[in-house]
Amino acid sequence: MTRRPRLTLTAAALVAAVLLTGCGGDDGDAKANDEIAGADKGTESSPPPSTPAGPETDRPEIKLPADLTYTFEWPKTGDENKDAVLADSEQSIKAVDLAIVNQDPLDKAFLYYYEGEAAAGTEKFVRNYVDHKASVTGAYRFYDPQVTVDKDGTASFSYCEDQGKAYVRYLETDKVKKTEVTAKSYVSYHTSLKKNSKGVWVIQKMVSQSGSAECQP
Repeated sequence: MTRRPRLTLTAAALVAAVLLTGCGGDDGDAKANDEIAGADKGTESSPPPSTPAGPETDRPEIKLPADLTYTFEWPKTGDENKDAVLADSEQSIKAVDLAIVNQDPLDKAFLYYYEGEAAAGTEKFVRNYVDHKASVTGAYRFYDPQVTVDKDGTASFSYCEDQGKAYVRYLETDKVKKTEVTAKSYVSYHTSLKKNSKGVWVIQKMVSQSGSAECQP
């Protein structure tokens, strides 16, 4: 899972470097050898979040610190199922960051949106931050969404992330590790989802690639 800035000490980080190890993605291994690289997500203010599908009463609250901002450049499609995938995916991204902020590899919010291989890979990704007493800060931008929903209740979702303004923050010193923007600051994600019994689109598999040509500006 390559979501989030990378950790130093040859440690990779998801949302950083370990995007689902079991789901493939050499990106995760590469990031494992990188420093907590910058992954700021742009300073642009984020538009109002999409309303997630599914029962609101069951959903965990995702409240993130003010030093984390998000821009999701994926407008509604007009298709109910596709828009639900977009909305739930937005929440799943933030849920991983919440687990990092909470320093909890088994945080209930991300477990609400991830299952199977994706959950195992995300847990490892978050644990990497916890082990290094690190968190995330900065601005994240997501763009170029491509959604396909099948009749069997599964979906595939691909998108890009700009990590150019996102960084790792070490908790013991409160020091922010800032890095220059490079080709690796742009990451592509390919996810497989299914609609569970609660009506939530949960991620089962995820593959990421840093320096993806398709996501370069």
